[in-house]
Amino acid sequence: MGPGAHEDDRALLAAHVAGDPEAFGTLFGRHRDRLWAVALRTTGNPVDAADALQDAMISAFSRAETFRGDARVTTWLHRIVVNACLDRIRRSRVRAVQALPDDMDEYAARGDVLAAGADAEPAAVAERSDPRRRLLTALEPLPPGQKAALVVGDMQGYPVEEAARILACPTGTVKSRCSRGRARLAALLPELAPAPSDAPSSGATPPRPRDRGATASGTDPPAGTSHDPRRDRARPPRPTSTEEVTDP
Repeated sequence: MGPGAHEDDRALLAAHVAGDPEAFGTLFGRHRDRLWAVALRTTGNPVDAADALQDAMISAFSRAETFRGDARVTTWLHRIVVNACLDRIRRSRVRAVQALPDDMDEYAARGDVLAAGADAEPAAVAERSDPRRRLLTALEPLPPGQKAALVVGDMQGYPVEEAARILACPTGTVKSRCSRGRARLAALLPELAPAPSDAPSSGATPPRPRDRGATASGTDPPAGTSHDPRRDRARPPRPTSTEEVTDP
């Protein structure tokens, strides 16, 4: 989205504040999919996501005049959505933990189904959507702050500085929350952990550098090799010790 789009967002919000009945609906329609994705991934289920998104848009609609213009309109909207999701998560923590609804597959895989096309094999679509379901389930027990940081920063792809503005916290806090959240996810989803780098086995001994003046056998050049006296003057004297250096 280029700078012109951000200016259009500001113009739409200003038009809404000025009384244009269509402006806010147009603004919400532009960013609905990304806001829905943030709400769904933060809350973990479509029911709470829909309620949180509705609460957030009502709040943004009624408090549009409080937008100070020191951030992008999309940042402001995302911050309201994240706060609404976190409020709903905090309220739900006092109730018994409930399993994800049966129709979670439909919501989690909606993007895959739409992008796959009519000719896609159902098995292939299910295979792609299954990691998303596991990821959403693994996100559920994370602290709200870590979950929000992972959703905004890692899953939505916002830069750290933009994520910090959305979450209203320092960039260092975003980084630490993402780091702790990734560590917890790696324990729950080992397939998401980075593959170990290739390294030599512990028993392997790296080859020792060979003397530039020696042959492959480690001896002096064989007899018959042409001899240049100038090399003797340029070559440093050879050590007199015959003690062999061995690997430790």
